[in-house]
Order: sequence, then structure tokens, then C-alpha cells
Amino acid sequence: MAVRRTLVALVSSVAVVGALAAPAEAHGRGTPEERFAQQVSTRNVVSHLAALQRIADRNDGNRAALTSGYEESARYVERTLRKAGYRTERDPFSYDREVVDTNTLTENSPGSAAYEVDLMEFSPNAPAGGVTADLAAPTDPLGCTADTWAGVDAVGKIALISRGTCFFSEKAAFAVAAGAVGVVVYNNVPDAQVSGTLGEAGVVSVPVAGLRQADGQALLAEVAAGPVNVTLDVSSHVETVESFNVIAETRQGRDDNVVMLGAHLDSVEEGPGINDNGTGSATILEVAVQLAKSHAHHNNTVRFAWWGAEEAGLEGSTAYVDELADQDGELDRIATYLNFDMVGSPNYIISVYDADQSTYPAPEDVPIPPGSEATEDVLTDWFDGNRQPWIDTAFDGRSDYQAFILNGVPASGLFTGADDVKTDEEVALFGGTAGITHDPNYHSAGDDLANVNRTALGIMTKAIAASTYSLAWDTSAINGVSGPGAGHHPWPGHGRGKHGTTEDLSGLERAS
Repeated sequence: MAVRRTLVALVSSVAVVGALAAPAEAHGRGTPEERFAQQVSTRNVVSHLAALQRIADRNDGNRAALTSGYEESARYVERTLRKAGYRTERDPFSYDREVVDTNTLTENSPGSAAYEVDLMEFSPNAPAGGVTADLAAPTDPLGCTADTWAGVDAVGKIALISRGTCFFSEKAAFAVAAGAVGVVVYNNVPDAQVSGTLGEAGVVSVPVAGLRQADGQALLAEVAAGPVNVTLDVSSHVETVESFNVIAETRQGRDDNVVMLGAHLDSVEEGPGINDNGTGSATILEVAVQLAKSHAHHNNTVRFAWWGAEEAGLEGSTAYVDELADQDGELDRIATYLNFDMVGSPNYIISVYDADQSTYPAPEDVPIPPGSEATEDVLTDWFDGNRQPWIDTAFDGRSDYQAFILNGVPASGLFTGADDVKTDEEVALFGGTAGITHDPNYHSAGDDLANVNRTALGIMTKAIAASTYSLAWDTSAINGVSGPGAGHHPWPGHGRGKHGTTEDLSGLERAS
């Protein structure tokens, strides 16, 4: 089955590159899913994105967690939902945030530059005064294997490595195994700082920081010419802060079988986050609006979540799932979870989380709950039925579906690419430019409204709408549940330990 599905995607692409069939032609004009997909217009999604852009423009250029930009983004979502007939819930959560004390890399020679770096999440602090040592670079700039350090004298030195291909934690671990006493990872795209994470504490015992591409390449050129002595001084402390998710669900549908859609609402501090992840947030917002307008008597409750503090480490979604896990039966009510994080990348791919591992084996520590493959099939069947080429993306838990799958909830989702480099094979399927990343403005000030590819957004909007409508009626392939069942509860927070706050913002000015 896995091989067949991969071949279908590739064969379909050969037939349609340059001239994709219209969805109604390919999938059958007049099906309920098709009619609903046409109702959810890309133009309305773009209108939501424009509102988020204006919010960022009014709030220091970003919509990051704990900022006025995030608050205003949440109010826009709440107002739009309330106008469509939903009741919204703010679901509060607390988390520990790193606060930077020092963040510099300084060359120790007369007239040399000092560079701003960014201490990676879960990195140890440098000792007082920083770590002073010569720089060393691997034979392959990416430093993703032990072999890249073979023959390189890295003992007692600070490793200088390019971003790309493997996790920051792997780069750091290989460098430390070679003897490095500090690690600096420079970006593989211009004009953006590396704001990374090691994934968990204790990965390495030396400080690890991110650096801009131009600064890293300049230092690399100096290293090629001779020894470069630097001081890496990075440190931070932790403080507890509070943010919130926005939750809403349909009034229609059985209480014991909930289909859940989620997208993170926050941006990074460096930019407005219109592709990452305004696109996912705006798309599920418009799906929610149009589902309410349709007055469909669907069998299952559809719940929507706009997650907070995803960019801080999946904080909002993790807190939400942990809260449900503490209450008997609450997670069992969720039939499946669909995640939409970046669905309008400028140099896009059309990819689906690879729950059946037909292309990418999942990491050993990433479970794939039963029902995830069937959830993936809902998305890929839509693409296949429309002769839309698609590829797999790794089911690696690196977005807001992580907490769901770790707690046994089936999941899948869609993705148009971030900082991976587009291949010739992907260009053959989707067009675009090989040799540059799927989103050259990823996590930067350039992630604005102009950064969104409307063709990609349109493809994904229809897929999200159709799959939502299909699952609102029937999840039998996922969990064996079909048809009407238990009565629907009247309030989104029913059965949960805390309800958060209900926002009544009718007297406030519009955000856009």
C-alpha cells in the first residue's frame, strides 16, 4: 500500500505538471466535500492574513507570544469566530522562558568585530567571562556526521558549523565528541539569526549558539586563512510566564467523537509570521466560519485550536494535551488531530505528514498512534482525486501534533516547507526554484504578506476544507465511529478542569 500511494503521487504529477485539472472535474462536481471546499475561498483566507499583517505592523513588526501583537491576533480570531456564531475560550497555560543575559561572539584581535549570537534553547550557559578559544570548522560545513571532523583538530576549540540537513543537537554532539568546548551554528539563509533548540536539556555540556549567515561565512573565510581566536559569551536565566490558546468548537456534532484542527497563532520575534504560521491560522479560521455558515448537521463535533507559544517550544499545545490527559476519557473523545503549520511557502512543496512511513521512517522516539494512517489517507485521497501531486514529509513530531501523538491521539497534517532546500525532483512536481529553501524568509522579517504563495495556499485551503467536512461526518476509517451519537455539550470547556476565560469583546474596536 505504501509503495502504491507514493507511485500514485508521482504518476499523477507527470500528467498534470503545468496544467492541473480543476478540482470539480477531477473529484466529481457536486460532492459535499467539493461544494464545501469551494465555499472556503482563498480570497477570504488572504483577507485574514492581511489583518494579521496589519496587526504585526502596529505591534513592532511581530505577533510573538507574550506581546501585544499576539494579544491582538487572538482578539481578531475571537471576533471573527463570535461573528460566525461560535463561543470562544481562552485556555491559559504557564511555561518557563529563557531571558537572555549575554549573547556575543567577539574576535580577540585588534580591530576585529563582535557578533550578536543567540543562545540555543536547552544550551548550557558559558562560564563567567565566556569561553575563549580558536575556531575550528568541519570538513563538511554541515557537520552532520563524525566523519566530518576526521583529521580536524577540534580539541579545546569552538566549532563553527553551517545550519542544515540534521538537528542542531546532532551537530553539537558530533562537535563535542571531536573535542569542541563551544559550538556556533551559522544560518544557511541570508538576513536571519538562527534561533534554535537542542530539543532537551543535557544534550551537550558546552554552550551552543546561533549566528547569521554572513557573519558565519566571514569567520569561516578567516579560519581558512589562519587561526581565529574568539570569546563566546552566552548566558540566560529562566522566568515563568503565562500565555493562552484560543479554542472553539461547533455546536453541532456528537460529544464523544471530536475532530480537532490546530495551527499556532504566534510568530517569532523577528517578523510578522504570515506564512509561519498566519497561513495555518487563517485557513482553519475560514474553515470554521464557513462550517458554521453551512448549517450542516454533521455527526461529529469539530474543535479548532489556535496555539500559543509554539515558537517557544510547543508550549500551548503541550499544556492543553497534558491537561486533558489528567482527566479520564477526555483524550479518548478526540477521534483525530490535524495540524497545519506553514501552508503557503513561496517556493512550496505540497506535503503530507508521513504517518504510514512510506517515505520516511519515523524516529524511534516518535510513536504513530493507530488511526494516523487513515487520517493521512483522507488528505492524500483528496489530492489523488484531484490529480494534485504531493509528497511525504517526515512524521517527526516537530510541530503542535507532538503532544497528541505522544498521548495516543491519531494525527496527520499538511506542510509546504520551511528551511529545507528545494530539489530538482520537487521542481518537476511543483515548479519553483531548485537550490534555495522552500521559504527563504523563514523566521525573519521578510515573512510578510508578500511571502505567501497563493497557489500553494489555495491548494492547501481546499484540502483542509474538504478533509474537515469529510471527517465532520465520518471517522469510521480512523476509529470505527460513524453516525450520530451522544448529545453535544453546550460549551467548549465542558468536562475540563479549567475553562479559561470567555472573551466578550463586542465593545472593542476592530483590529483591522
